[in-house]
Amino acid sequence: QPIERKLKLTRRCLEVLAECRNPVGIVTKDSLVTRDIDLLQELAAHNAAVVFVSLTTLDNDLRAVLEPRTAPPKSRLRTIRRLADAGIPVGVMTASIIPAINDHEILQLITAAADAGARHASYVVLRLPHANKDLFDRWLDEHFPDRKQKVPNQIKSLREGKLNSAEFGARMKGTGRLAKQIESMFGIACRKAGIGREGLKLSTAAFRRSRDKQLELF
Repeated sequence: QPIERKLKLTRRCLEVLAECRNPVGIVTKDSLVTRDIDLLQELAAHNAAVVFVSLTTLDNDLRAVLEPRTAPPKSRLRTIRRLADAGIPVGVMTASIIPAINDHEILQLITAAADAGARHASYVVLRLPHANKDLFDRWLDEHFPDRKQKVPNQIKSLREGKLNSAEFGARMKGTGRLAKQIESMFGIACRKAGIGREGLKLSTAAFRRSRDKQLELF
């Protein structure tokens, strides 16, 4: 978040985590994470850190309407490279995949991320709970009026006729023919790029109590 530059709340949390060698995973869109490379390196030395950089499109014009006020694609790829070069395990999170908007970019996204140094990949397919539906409808009206019917219909095909599914195990990927096609495209992209789909398993083996004297709860 922009206020993080001033308050450094995340960095202060990472300082505590690094002191205790407590595992941590970060998902971010912003290059500000590279500010904390020193702390992440401390944790990574004990297999206790991983960073996933969110990458939804390589088209900066689409990024501007899809994720306004966020870092452009080239900046995110540079962030992946800086983290990888620093020895910090880094992955790419392609989320959200939106049918008829950015699903055609899956291969290019994974390839670009792998070339930048990402070694893990994951994705999430869009779902529209509660008021998100109305917001998304207005967004389509403004930016993609020609796809006003197509996009929601394809989302419904992933969600058993609905725009949202909260069912564990299905809500992230969807179900049905289109979900299988996306899964297949993602798998092929990962294999071609030589990138893993299993998340890094962090370790608690090096965990230690804080050296600060604290009152015991009991």
